[in-house]
Amino acid sequence: MQCFFCSQNSKTVDYKEAELLKKFISAQGKIIDPRYTGICAKHQRMVARAIKRARILGLLSFTKR
Repeated sequence: MQCFFCSQNSKTVDYKEAELLKKFISAQGKIIDPRYTGICAKHQRMVARAIKRARILGLLSFTKR
């Protein structure tokens, strides 16, 4: 399985793309493990950082309801 971001030739992961980041959050609001998402280690770090920034700015919620 190839990394989603590597296949898209994406250099960065933007925290403003909340709909894209929601794919990498579980139903409980946790960041999904890269073994299940198939993201490489470099992009997993970028996704985690982007999710955390989006939560702080209020673009994503910390918990699901």
